[in-house]
Amino acid sequence: MPTSATNNRPEDLIVRLSSPENQTKFKALRELKNQIIGNRTKKLTYVKHGVVVPTVVNSLSSNDSSVVVQASAVIGSFACGVDDGVKAVLDAGAFSLLFGLVSHSDAKVVDAAARSLKMIYQSKLAPKYDFLSTEKMCFLISLLNSEGENLTGLGATIITHSCQINAEQKALCDAGILKKLLDLLEGSLTQRDASLEALAAVFRNNPDGNSVFVEADGGRAFRIVCELTKDKYPRTRLLASMCLIALWNTSPCHPRDVGLRTKLIHILLELLDDPGQVGDEAPFALSSLIVGKEDLQKLAFEADVIDKMSKLLKKDSLQAKRLQGIFLALADVCSKLEVCRAKFLSLEVLKLAAEALNHDCCEVRIAACMCLRSVSRSVKNLSAGVFMNELVMIPLIQLLNDASAAVQVAALSALSNVLVEFTMRKSTFLQYGGVKQLFHLSTSMDSTVRLNAIWSLKNLIFQAENQFKEGIFMELTPSTLWSLISDHEPAVQEQAICFVRNLVDGSVDSIEYIFSEEAIIFHAIVRQLRSASKSEVCIQGMYVLANVATGNEFHKEAVLQQLLPPVGSDDQSVLIKLLQSSDDRLRTATVWTVVNLTFPSSPGAYSRLLKLRNAGVYSQIKNMANDSCLDVKLRVRTALGQSIACVDNST
Repeated sequence: MPTSATNNRPEDLIVRLSSPENQTKFKALRELKNQIIGNRTKKLTYVKHGVVVPTVVNSLSSNDSSVVVQASAVIGSFACGVDDGVKAVLDAGAFSLLFGLVSHSDAKVVDAAARSLKMIYQSKLAPKYDFLSTEKMCFLISLLNSEGENLTGLGATIITHSCQINAEQKALCDAGILKKLLDLLEGSLTQRDASLEALAAVFRNNPDGNSVFVEADGGRAFRIVCELTKDKYPRTRLLASMCLIALWNTSPCHPRDVGLRTKLIHILLELLDDPGQVGDEAPFALSSLIVGKEDLQKLAFEADVIDKMSKLLKKDSLQAKRLQGIFLALADVCSKLEVCRAKFLSLEVLKLAAEALNHDCCEVRIAACMCLRSVSRSVKNLSAGVFMNELVMIPLIQLLNDASAAVQVAALSALSNVLVEFTMRKSTFLQYGGVKQLFHLSTSMDSTVRLNAIWSLKNLIFQAENQFKEGIFMELTPSTLWSLISDHEPAVQEQAICFVRNLVDGSVDSIEYIFSEEAIIFHAIVRQLRSASKSEVCIQGMYVLANVATGNEFHKEAVLQQLLPPVGSDDQSVLIKLLQSSDDRLRTATVWTVVNLTFPSSPGAYSRLLKLRNAGVYSQIKNMANDSCLDVKLRVRTALGQSIACVDNST
């Protein structure tokens, strides 16, 4: 066997890495570095061996500076772009040793250690830096004050990685870090880019820090960042754009910024064509710029964002991260405007999104689900049954079995929109086997999965025929529904009760479902009305009772009996408590229930009216004649008018 082949084996390499002779160790480190640079497979091979990385880390303690420099470089290579590599070097104790080397007397050792630490800090696995520690803050300032490009870059990278909460941002600003980062904007390319990333971290959700930046040097710092969006280097243009986005997403938009935002959309669209990392990150930046902002989504539409991204999607072999970013950006641009959804569908992007539901990468599957969720908000296309077909439904239903709970939740969110579908095609979902999956997920141990499963079921029975409702109800079972209404999570309670609201909406026959199995569902809802702390739960509960109160005399009497205290009791009626709520929606729902209980043509209306009066309910309603909420005021007027009609009918 050739010597070189023998020497390349991990076992032989370990022997040489452990050699007491510095020259042998140096050559082994250099050889290892050359093997793993840019080679993910080789990195993972050595990491899995288990001994190589610790042996390299031990070399950081060598008395030979050249060995330490090579060892630092190898550690940086292991950490670059591979989380398993980062974990390995951290587990081997490299982190504290590298920080110690930053203060070494040999400038080459310092540079090598700083470069390696920068690589580690690009991973989420890197330990969080404590900006609130005086000692750590002084060390960070010393890094940013240093002459070395790698040291200042390390300082900025630490901020990018670890600055996450407002207290940390404030500590950095109070320590004068913002000024130091602004100075780096006029440094080398490396310093400039590192500074832009760090500034974005300091600006995020930090209006006070943003004001300092915008006003610094009479706006000069802001103008510098704006100019950098036109830089010749694509990465600098991207980072400057992301810096401005972080600034704008926190602070109010000034009129002068509107034109710049339009330019920014075009800059990010151009960056999508970059074949490397910049092109992968550009759609995420675009997404963060337009998310939740209808005006910017309109500008993006006018800039042909959807056309551009549809063309990119039709290209072969896009990297997973770029695919994820594109679908997220499409989800945001289509989230509010019907014209954007129409464009999306006209370009046949729906098929591409549906195909992405089967992608190997779970982040891509999630992004595709989010995209479908936004596009399916179109009432027009829901009514036309555009999404209730094999192309969309089968892969979405398959994702309900995904190993990732995050994927399941994303698929459920998309299904929730699609299942609202107003046509008679709801039975199609049954044929695809989706209902059984929803039943199964409604009992998941994960509360987010439970929530989204019952949400989908709620939408599935919205305005459905009674025969369809019956099939769903019998499969879900009253006991499961009781369990969901009694769930420890208020959001699950709310959606479970809303499911019942849709279930009993419609014919008198539908109302009978709530009285199944000794009315356990009915009693569970009443119990929540008496004890729930969240008004949203009570609102849905009152609308259930309002629907039940539209039924026959038995239904109306059952509602009244639960809402009024027992005869002879001094307890306040739950109705009065809810009528006095500070939530307009809850007061509206409660008055609606009273209106339905006292409909003048009902045989027992007058009797119920007297009971409500005796319980003080009508005194409370009269006090609400000038309620601040128009909906409440209108319902109160109806209730009082009906009370007069009931009295007239009784005489």
